[in-house]
Amino acid sequence: MTDDLPRERSRRRVLAGALAGAAALTVLGVAALRRDPGPTAGPAEPTTPGPAPSPSTSDVPTWVGPTAPGIETGLSLGQPGALVAIEEFGDFKCPSCRRYAREIAPALKTKYLDTGIARVFWRDYPIRGRDSTRAAHAGRAAARQGRFWPFHDVLYSGEVPLSDSGLREAADRAGLDLARFERDRKDPSVRQAVQADLEFALQLGLPGTPAFLINGELLFGAQPVAAFEKAIEKARRAR
Repeated sequence: MTDDLPRERSRRRVLAGALAGAAALTVLGVAALRRDPGPTAGPAEPTTPGPAPSPSTSDVPTWVGPTAPGIETGLSLGQPGALVAIEEFGDFKCPSCRRYAREIAPALKTKYLDTGIARVFWRDYPIRGRDSTRAAHAGRAAARQGRFWPFHDVLYSGEVPLSDSGLREAADRAGLDLARFERDRKDPSVRQAVQADLEFALQLGLPGTPAFLINGELLFGAQPVAAFEKAIEKARRAR
């Protein structure tokens, strides 16, 4: 089952941000708004959740950009119908992703997810080699048992290596059926889903992890909680 990230907000967003790199600025110009002469269908897989009201005028902005893969329900955290969608592009081998998961995400969960204001959708962006890819496949296998987030937390605890044996230990700690876990993480459809997310992130031009689309607008890096609060409140007011 997938969550289709709904159309209307994705039609309204322009992803154009300047990202600070180690040596230079990388400019992200991902999507643009285009005025159509009449109502048209949105993208096959929109990028942010929320109902899509029928257009009532001929001046309808539509999304121009890469098509987003669907997101499995088990990879989301928060309440359906939340006003703000946060798409997190993460890598289980990324130290900054671990810092976000351990130090920043808990505060956002208490203030925004538990209160129904925001919902998080995980996207795999495994860019640090074989360990990253292996862990991404394992995370998808955990999602098939409804245990992605406990598994995610074990991996980001830093207490297990991202080797085959380490991932099995993480699966055991997260309460997974280990035989099913081993089958699922080798399933070709799991690998295809991870690859689809990776290609989407590359098409967006995301230079690293963690990266976030908050109702379609980019926030890059494990920034302080206040930066996330500012972006979430901005998205909330725009609804």
